[in-house]
Amino acid sequence: MNTKSTDIRAYNALIEHGIRPSVQRLAIMDYLLTHHTHPTIEEVFLALRGEIPTLSKTTVYKTLRMFSEHKAAQMITIDDHRVCYDGDTTPHVHFFCKHCGKVYDLVNEVAPMPSNNVIDGNLIDESQLYYKGICKECREAGQ
Repeated sequence: MNTKSTDIRAYNALIEHGIRPSVQRLAIMDYLLTHHTHPTIEEVFLALRGEIPTLSKTTVYKTLRMFSEHKAAQMITIDDHRVCYDGDTTPHVHFFCKHCGKVYDLVNEVAPMPSNNVIDGNLIDESQLYYKGICKECREAGQ
């Protein structure tokens, strides 16, 4: 459930990234900021459709794409079939569990940063680093 502080955080995040707030955009940004599960479009849609009956998957898709284009959220492309989103846009490392499908932040890993944003004439404006394997929970469960 939204609180005033998360409403303000979502509103400020949109404004800071040049995105005009709307009911749907605020709800989606709030969801990203309060759920650190790296949700997919489907997961965001299912979570918010009860709160916003007029919400469509297309709206969620277009909104998350816009957030990514404006650097208000990270789009994490795991493979050809799975794209998820992260409200934390600071450089950090992710881990994808090949068994349960969850994506975790590896808070103790430092994301490598190039010393120069131009390498061999190529301008770097974004980087993603994630590892794939079996998460601790799945390993402990013997899966």
